[in-house]
Amino acid sequence: MPARVVELPRRGSTWIQEHAGPKDAPTVVLLHGLGATGLLNWFTSFEALARHYNVVAIDHRGHGRGIKPGRRFRLEDCADDVAVLIDELGVGNAIIVGYSMGGPITQLTWHRHPEVVRGMVLCATSYRFGAPETPVARVGDLMGLGLRLTPGPLRQQVVKNLTGFAPRGRNAPDWVLNELHQHDPAAVVEATMAIRRFNSTEWIHEVDVPCASVITELDRLVPPRRQRKLATLTRGEIFAIAGAHDACVRNPSLFVPALLSAVASVRDRS
Repeated sequence: MPARVVELPRRGSTWIQEHAGPKDAPTVVLLHGLGATGLLNWFTSFEALARHYNVVAIDHRGHGRGIKPGRRFRLEDCADDVAVLIDELGVGNAIIVGYSMGGPITQLTWHRHPEVVRGMVLCATSYRFGAPETPVARVGDLMGLGLRLTPGPLRQQVVKNLTGFAPRGRNAPDWVLNELHQHDPAAVVEATMAIRRFNSTEWIHEVDVPCASVITELDRLVPPRRQRKLATLTRGEIFAIAGAHDACVRNPSLFVPALLSAVASVRDRS
């Protein structure tokens, strides 16, 4: 896949997948979910999207080859990274597509940097995810802090051990393992806690750009009712599929057509 390093001024180096579309086509920026990378989340979608759009997928902080965070992971920092990336690419604004964790980052990108957002497509995601302050959340915070204080090489060994322990990890192709082994486990744990605390209820109804939602109706991680509530709050057109939370990878024959329709809907209304 075409990919390269991009230096984001005063932020650090990140990694993008980049696929050129037709001349003068809109740019679509793809934001991946927790524990994924731009390649892992979107590899089934690149070819179809690039027939109509210029396509960019970023690795978020602490994920894959994204910016190596020197401090606690924040969704707001990821949103700021996306805005700076769009400026660096010189495309003016873009249709932002967020999957799962990428959904909060998409919403925050509009909230903090509306000038770079042409429209939003929200996939398998929500306006809130769980009770922010629970015993589990406090344990997660402590795990994240402990991992952040652990030397980098040892943190990477933790990732490799966890990947090898999981049955899916043991059977994964080499390129998938290579992507997963790039993660910073401290950032992934902190990202999990950040998602639990995310809640855009107070401002998401103010969205003033075209939106669409791809609803994963068999989702056990993000309840479909919350996905639909987000679509209502953003006045977005709904494209529902009979897929689970990993439909982007497991059911591309369902997900990719719905994604194309959702992006086209936003493009046509923007």
